[in-house]
Amino acid sequence: MPVNLPEIIPASLTPIQGIRLGWAESNIKKTNRKDLLVIEICDGSAVSGVFTQNRFCAAPVTLCKKHLDAVKNNDVTGTNVSGIKALVINTGNANAGTGEQGMLDALTTCQNLAEIMAIPVESILPFSTGVILEHLPMDKILAGLPLAVANLTADNWTDAASAIMTTDIAPKAYATQVKVGDESINITGISKGAGMIHPNMATMLGYVATDANITQSLLDSMTKEIADLSFNCISVDGDTSTNDSFIVIATGKSNAPAITDRNDEGFKAVFNALLETSQYLAKAIVRDGEGATKFITVTVKGALTLDEAKTIGFSIGKSPLVKTAMFASDPNLGRVLAAIGYASRECQSLDDLDTNQLELYFGDLLVAEKGGRAASYNEDEGQAIMNEAEIDITVQLHRGIEQSTIWTCDFSYDYVKINAEYRT
Repeated sequence: MPVNLPEIIPASLTPIQGIRLGWAESNIKKTNRKDLLVIEICDGSAVSGVFTQNRFCAAPVTLCKKHLDAVKNNDVTGTNVSGIKALVINTGNANAGTGEQGMLDALTTCQNLAEIMAIPVESILPFSTGVILEHLPMDKILAGLPLAVANLTADNWTDAASAIMTTDIAPKAYATQVKVGDESINITGISKGAGMIHPNMATMLGYVATDANITQSLLDSMTKEIADLSFNCISVDGDTSTNDSFIVIATGKSNAPAITDRNDEGFKAVFNALLETSQYLAKAIVRDGEGATKFITVTVKGALTLDEAKTIGFSIGKSPLVKTAMFASDPNLGRVLAAIGYASRECQSLDDLDTNQLELYFGDLLVAEKGGRAASYNEDEGQAIMNEAEIDITVQLHRGIEQSTIWTCDFSYDYVKINAEYRT
């Protein structure tokens, strides 16, 4: 079961004015489950996205980027495309490693949805998640599109969260609200992911919508920054997916003043609310990591650069030896120290790291200093911390002022079982 992940309360997921969601059961991989989702976006909305950096990125990722660029540049020949009007997401099949046919299938999906909704093809962003190197079952997807559109309502967020799941055990959703002056701004989001999770991005999908009025250029910079502080700070297994996508939508339907730059009233409150939502959804992916029994927070302080801090954090967070020790509740301190020590392979500035200066903490317990086990460390106290479902690891480098936090989980027998049986 997911590690301390609260069950979704449907009534808590605030509808976002200008957004409707509809799902269908298309039997793409399994029968009798929601596996196709359409999100309708109102005119005048700003839509921004951040995508996987895997060079073998999926066909829908490539088409998403193309359509976003076309809309932003308004250079679609013979078509006045004023914005993104819809998203379409299928689960059960990633449409990755599928060559020209994959691109054609992604485009055909958009063309069919465009005809049903009477909107331009280029105003649709497609997304897929699931098995790689297999072609989409187009007959099933095209048959499901009219059903999903007919099912469009503003309060479908809970069902939407279920419709994008693959190996996830639990759906993931979150909502919050902030005040700007006397007006409320609402934020609601969903995500999916349990395995093949590691930046950049860290298979995962995330969709966050707000009724705030945010200019396109500002939303673009906000989305990248928020991704770097949330979905790019998680790792389940160290594998970067071919399909990772994070989309932020601002419909502008709130009566709060427009946010055009970072000095505007409400910018900080809205940014923090979007970040809070995104971090919750990102951490929910880790809590529901395939076979996870422990949720682990790794904080690295006192680094010279942010890159140093993140590199060490992920070196610990993706180490199979550290993760298996966490599963066993074994306070094997040497594995963590080793992961810190070899981080210099990925960050050259760490070549001069003085390991005699750093301190390692499990929770508030000092476990290593001066290049070895702390004199005050007591194994029983370390064991008590390792027995918990949530474990905090802190590394103090004492070489600068930068710091970073990443979230990860353990490796259990079930992780191997889930992935060994993924296609069967």
